[in-house]
Amino acid sequence: MTNMQLPDFNALQAKDIEPTINQLLADSRAALAQILSNQQTPTWQNLVQPLEQIDLQFERIWGPIGHLDSVRNSDEWHAAYDACLAKVTEYRTEVGQNAALVAKFKALANSAEFAQLNLAQKKVIENALRDFRLSGIDLAPAEQAEYKRISQRLSQLTSQFGNQVLKATQAWSKHISDKKDLAGLPESALGLLAQYAQQKQLDGWRVTLDFPSYLAVMTHANNRALREEVYRAYATRASDQADNKDFDNSANIAEIRQLRHELATLLGFNNYAERSLATKMVESTEQVVGFLRDLGRKAKPQAERELQTLREFAAKELAITDLQPWDVTYAGEKLQLKTLSLSQEQLKPYFPVETVLKGLFDLVETLFGVKTVQTLGVSVWHDDVRFYQLINEQNQVIAGFYLDLYARENKRGGAWMDVVNSRWRHPDGSLQAPVAYLVCNFTPPVGDKPACLTHDEVTTLFHEFGHGLHHMLTEMEHLEVSGINGVPWDAVELPSQFMENFCWEREGLDLISAHIDSGEPLPNELFESLKQSRHFQTAMMLARQLEFSLFDFLLHAEYNPQQPQDLQAVIQQVRAEVAVIQPPSYQRFAHSFSHIFSGGYAAGYFSYKWAEVLSADAFGLFEETGVLNPETGHKFKNIILAAGGSIDPMLLFKAFRGREPQIDALLRHSGIAS
Repeated sequence: MTNMQLPDFNALQAKDIEPTINQLLADSRAALAQILSNQQTPTWQNLVQPLEQIDLQFERIWGPIGHLDSVRNSDEWHAAYDACLAKVTEYRTEVGQNAALVAKFKALANSAEFAQLNLAQKKVIENALRDFRLSGIDLAPAEQAEYKRISQRLSQLTSQFGNQVLKATQAWSKHISDKKDLAGLPESALGLLAQYAQQKQLDGWRVTLDFPSYLAVMTHANNRALREEVYRAYATRASDQADNKDFDNSANIAEIRQLRHELATLLGFNNYAERSLATKMVESTEQVVGFLRDLGRKAKPQAERELQTLREFAAKELAITDLQPWDVTYAGEKLQLKTLSLSQEQLKPYFPVETVLKGLFDLVETLFGVKTVQTLGVSVWHDDVRFYQLINEQNQVIAGFYLDLYARENKRGGAWMDVVNSRWRHPDGSLQAPVAYLVCNFTPPVGDKPACLTHDEVTTLFHEFGHGLHHMLTEMEHLEVSGINGVPWDAVELPSQFMENFCWEREGLDLISAHIDSGEPLPNELFESLKQSRHFQTAMMLARQLEFSLFDFLLHAEYNPQQPQDLQAVIQQVRAEVAVIQPPSYQRFAHSFSHIFSGGYAAGYFSYKWAEVLSADAFGLFEETGVLNPETGHKFKNIILAAGGSIDPMLLFKAFRGREPQIDALLRHSGIAS
């Protein structure tokens, strides 16, 4: 029997958060005390299972509260969430530093029963012992108290960082009443900006820093002064350089860096980068830096050639003789149109949302043998949100997911997947089905016209769905290694980046594309242009990702507490090494770099590139056996997706591919000579 525990979002009120969490913490402490009072020899049944049930309650109660802070943010909600965040962090630190609890885990690990446990159960216990060490179990009492203080403060600061980015993004807008100022923007973008204006009871058009609006201006606006103004507002969000300095993240960043370093050294690491790698596949900071710099050496010469081509084109065709960062996307779009007869706007009508979703679901059924069925009547947090169930070949419901596609006010930018419920076997034998949140920020429907996606948005959807499949197609039944739980962060991007590849193949595109008016599939000439565009400015894009990755890693690996390096100095050092585009001095991208300052990617942003080596090479087997080959699809599902966090990802990769990963596929997909 499978059950699915879904939150009632309509019943969640800000005023109820604190009493609900106070009760959750009281119940959890009481349950933990009961576990510790048991004098019997520790076993899986009397130690791990009851702890899983405590964790399950956090997933069910605390999880939706944090989720709503991201997708339906308000000052009242965030204040209540923030007040509870410190309490939850304190409780988790208490558990991580509970000497009696770690003694029970050590006793179980050393018992005769341990040898009889399955691989997943052993991994849960090994991970728990590792996490106890990383929570300061071996520290003296005074140092444990310091660890707790730092952890609580960091949870507050990182939450505050993300909230300031959201507030800063919403604080800026530009009302435009003369359509000539928006010359070059396609009708779909003009409709969106008019809709934004109407939402504020304004005539004309309203440019915001929400990504669909920002990207439309940067890509299409002929008005160079407008592009520069919007670029500056976006590039200085939440910083000391913004017009509105109320949301400046400078102090937050400084304190986060300092506290992360203190936390790491308290645990015996030299820096926070080393602490970060303690839960990852990569073995050393030298390995990470070497990997990034090697990629940089391969990419930079080609990136410089690509930029020179763009400069020459901009000067000759657009009369832009001093190419600036706010010109790059605009000029790039024009160059792509001239050389490849292709633009995102041309492709858009071929990717209506409903067609893309149906095609994605058909592809998943073909490869992995699961159907996707929309379910109505489920409580959601916004009218645009949909809920789906996954049904296996035996016609059993095995998982579910919420899909929140469109950008809107009070919703954090970007795209992400998160956990609603994990697959878990109850002691009574019933099975809890895994459920995921899939959240994007695509351009919403304008008026009564259905939404169409750019090809970039299509690949983002496939990316997040890959994360969702990793979580939903797990066969693990233990909370800590079920789905994405327990998967090293530098392997968690493997299924997501793997799924993106289908958006570039004819077989995949035939499933997800049909012109919104005629229903015609993507024409061959557009497909050929799209295939060629995969290599368009890829070295420039790779250089940009390496800039983010190296900045993040060096920021944490080379932190000097006596004399902290200036943030901008670190950025400049990295840019001198790997970047080809040098932004203006006022640019402050770090101040809105939520991945590393309020997400889970601190000293881990390199994971995207590390996992892309694995994902590109894994997809190579599909290129060899057939892009939609069900046999290869089932092999990927049964080896990579099913295992969750129970087995070392490198062992899983070698079992799937039959060898160690090779970087050649990534370089080939990027159009870079190996």
